[in-house]
Amino acid sequence: MNRPSAVESASFAGYRFPPEVILLAVRWYLRYGLSYRDVEELLTERGIDVDHVTIYRWVQRFTPLLIDAARPCRHAVGDRWFVDETYVKVNGVWRYVYRAVDQQGQVIDVYVSKRRNLAARHFFETALSAHGRPVEVTSDLAAPLLRVIDELIPEAFHDTEQYSNNRIENDHGRLKARLRPMRGLLTDRTASVVIGGHAFIQNVRRGHYELGVEADRDCLRVAAAFDELAVVI
Repeated sequence: MNRPSAVESASFAGYRFPPEVILLAVRWYLRYGLSYRDVEELLTERGIDVDHVTIYRWVQRFTPLLIDAARPCRHAVGDRWFVDETYVKVNGVWRYVYRAVDQQGQVIDVYVSKRRNLAARHFFETALSAHGRPVEVTSDLAAPLLRVIDELIPEAFHDTEQYSNNRIENDHGRLKARLRPMRGLLTDRTASVVIGGHAFIQNVRRGHYELGVEADRDCLRVAAAFDELAVVI
């Protein structure tokens, strides 16, 4: 494993396994279409005996820390936003997931909620606060999006033409493909962490962070980025 041999960080205090093992498991889970049991099996092949429930706890604990640590390295979001809602089941109940990408394919933000109208507003308020105001927004004709965009960013050109939003709809497919191998999302927090972690990994892979830029090949960028983040979380 190409990782620092030791990481002095309070974030890892009290954990039996070293940081390089913990972050390897988190990276594998977020990056690939694996279940927690799949990651457990892969680690066992490397002589690392860890239960899948422990891996779940690692993902829930360290994914938000990695996202926060990487934030200063993130590229600025573009001024054309493609916004859409999709759905996931949490403990057997449908949840609304609002997502947006910019014209460069960077995932701007994600938000999971049980309440559709409030979710659209919260999503935009958070995204606008973090990334500024776009000059153009593309969405479908969903009533919550039409209302919130008109109220919060009336100056932006709002494109609702058919097929204009294919960029974000196709990106939903990547998220759904990641969720498919899982045995269900049990809590809203679990859903938010996993969906946010997926967006983070996609942005790293697509080069939207100044992380892993010295990797020999693009396919090694995520691993190199985790090496860099390991020493600061």
